[in-house]
Amino acid sequence: QVQLVESGGGLVQAGGSLRLSCAASGRTFSTSAMGWFRQAPGKERELLAAISSSGGTTYYADSVKGRFTISRDNAKNTVYLQMNSLKPEDTAVYYCAAVRTFSSRQIFTSPRGGEYDYWGPGTQVTVSS
Repeated sequence: QVQLVESGGGLVQAGGSLRLSCAASGRTFSTSAMGWFRQAPGKERELLAAISSSGGTTYYADSVKGRFTISRDNAKNTVYLQMNSLKPEDTAVYYCAAVRTFSSRQIFTSPRGGEYDYWGPGTQVTVSS
């Protein structure tokens, strides 16, 4: 069982930055691939970024490529999402998710997150224009 809790959301002006954190409980974090998702009102949940259990493989959706960076610290059981050059359309609830994997390089990139087993409650990010 993995429990996830996101933090770091808030209100920011367009062009600003935020860093989201996702703290995981349990001993399985270092063998879990992770992903960051968001869901805006009236829209489907979408994958933003994914990272392998080792941190050596990453994936970014086109909508955030070049602006967002995913990283992880297995010693701290935490995954991060650094968000720069934020836009009003980035306003959404942001979620982290985890899936156990036997491969240290595998990432999971299904757009709606169906491959992921564990989810955090989410953190709100609001970008004002």
